[in-house]
Amino acid sequence: MPRMGGGMRALRLMGKVMATLQLAAFAFVLAGIGGSLIPVNGDWEEPAEGLTIYVYDNGIHTGLILPASNAEADFTDLVRPEHLGDPARARDHLLFGWGDRVFYLETPSWGDLRLQTAVAAIIGSEASLVHVDHVARPAPADNVRPIRVTPGEYRRIASGIRDQFALDAQGRSQPLSGYGASDVFYEANGRYSAIRTCNEWTGRILRDAGVRVGAWTPFNFGVMRWF
Repeated sequence: MPRMGGGMRALRLMGKVMATLQLAAFAFVLAGIGGSLIPVNGDWEEPAEGLTIYVYDNGIHTGLILPASNAEADFTDLVRPEHLGDPARARDHLLFGWGDRVFYLETPSWGDLRLQTAVAAIIGSEASLVHVDHVARPAPADNVRPIRVTPGEYRRIASGIRDQFALDAQGRSQPLSGYGASDVFYEANGRYSAIRTCNEWTGRILRDAGVRVGAWTPFNFGVMRWF
């Protein structure tokens, strides 16, 4: 009869590995929920007057919607109509997101998600992109939350977004084709990982500007609960 000891040991080892991974995933989710409940800038309040930005949630990723240009900040040197597949689709507001380069380029929809792409993004990479959608002036909705901020907070938010663009030797942004006619990717700074996700990027931009949000926001709901 064939010996079964080696096969059984391998199965037990595989079971232990799977149990460890499940435990790690559970701990990560709990830590993400806990981190998002801890307020940073806890005494922040919306000013009676100021500028309105929007936090956007597509169910997985969050981003920030700002005017393309106003008296406080101007993105038109970085984000230009000719970068789009159809320049006529340029609009007066921009939806900014940030994430892993390979994940963005290889996953235009959740139906395109591959296991190796997701695992690579969790492990992390030095290659990241800013994703910019041109949008009309947004209206408040369940997934589009308005926030009124002071001019100083607005400038810090805009500066945080600008700093994410990786510029070429001439100081220009570096566009790549987007998913459609009204969006575009740009080479970005920063390392994506399970710790620094697209949603944590949104939270960090707001925290650094002085807006009240969770201490660590790796998930979309951890950002949106504050607005």
